[in-house]
Amino acid sequence: MRLYSPRQVLLISILSSFFAVLIVSAVFIKWPPFNTQEANQNTPGQDEYLKETAFGDSPELSEVKPVQTVSQYTEDERENISVYERLNSAVVNITTEVMAINWFLEPVPQAGSSGSGSIIDPRGYIITNNHVISNAHKVFINLADGSQYEGTVIGTDPENDLAVVKFDPPRGMELSVIPYGDSSNLRVGQKVLAIGNPFAFERTLTVGIISGLGRPIQINRRHIVRDMIQTDASINPGNSGGPLLDTQGRMIGINTMIYSPSGGSVGIGFAVPINTAKRVVNEIIQHGKVRRGWIDATMVQLFPELVRYAKFSVRTGLLVSRTRRGGLAERAGLRQGSEPVQYGRNVIYLGGDIITSVDNMTINNLSDLYSALEHSKPGDKVKVVVLRGENSVSLEITLADREEAMRGE
Repeated sequence: MRLYSPRQVLLISILSSFFAVLIVSAVFIKWPPFNTQEANQNTPGQDEYLKETAFGDSPELSEVKPVQTVSQYTEDERENISVYERLNSAVVNITTEVMAINWFLEPVPQAGSSGSGSIIDPRGYIITNNHVISNAHKVFINLADGSQYEGTVIGTDPENDLAVVKFDPPRGMELSVIPYGDSSNLRVGQKVLAIGNPFAFERTLTVGIISGLGRPIQINRRHIVRDMIQTDASINPGNSGGPLLDTQGRMIGINTMIYSPSGGSVGIGFAVPINTAKRVVNEIIQHGKVRRGWIDATMVQLFPELVRYAKFSVRTGLLVSRTRRGGLAERAGLRQGSEPVQYGRNVIYLGGDIITSVDNMTINNLSDLYSALEHSKPGDKVKVVVLRGENSVSLEITLADREEAMRGE
């Protein structure tokens, strides 16, 4: 008979207990509880998992249901998701084709710019930026379902960098439309959402706030848009022409440009207010262009050499060089100059009125006059304050059609 030391007896006892536990487990529990290979390939839902395990066979536990939370998303997230799911299909990707000249001086088509647009009418009308479709030989509208249609430029407004494009949807196609909002009651700090196609990533959503209102932004040499909306919602190349939305999904602006030393978003983007866009769109759809009022006279922006030569008492304003004979401005009492002086290739007539204010807006230069008359139409009356000699004179002038007035200069 073999004798065991106390240490050996303890070890044998521990091993015997361990194997006894394994045997009991094998008898009462299916082993293994689930196929790990299958689980890695296709993870079942909570109910299916309970049924596949030994515990799932229990009559009591088979009634257990997955835990359902009250909401998977925050209220802020639900707002974002709702706006995006309702309206992303109403945002289109606009691509263009331009004509270039090859080495043999032959015109050849090539890819042009790319941007965004918003469907504003179920007939296929789209609002976008003018710079998205400028110089385009062809315009293509790419919808959310992957279909592409050739579009037609209905009209443009370079002064607000806006354009209206139209395509003909197939019969029976129901287009999603982005509703207009109101940009007159916006507040700094208000949450906004932007949908567009930055860097060709279609229908991208970004979120931010209104960072500033009434920003004067010069979009070209002559024109300043004075009421631009500033936002920190990320806007990048390709977002141009897309909608800036409020939390109700109403369009409050048209994303137009960014301030960026690097070319990418640094959180300073600008949008044309929707109230400006609505007026422009209506004019373009009805007339194919935007009709604006104008003072039918030839005006010269004051500059230092002219101020010194003529010894004017003011340094800024618009000198009325000539008025149209029998025109609206002349009939209202606006006086033209009579003393011709040569400046380069131009002749300027001195002695006329100097316009200093239009409808209570100070006029320092031509850009100010464009801005003051931005919302006017031919036939509107405006209050014009002029400096006549040493006296300030107020006139009421009926505006002419700007295009006709410019053509007659």
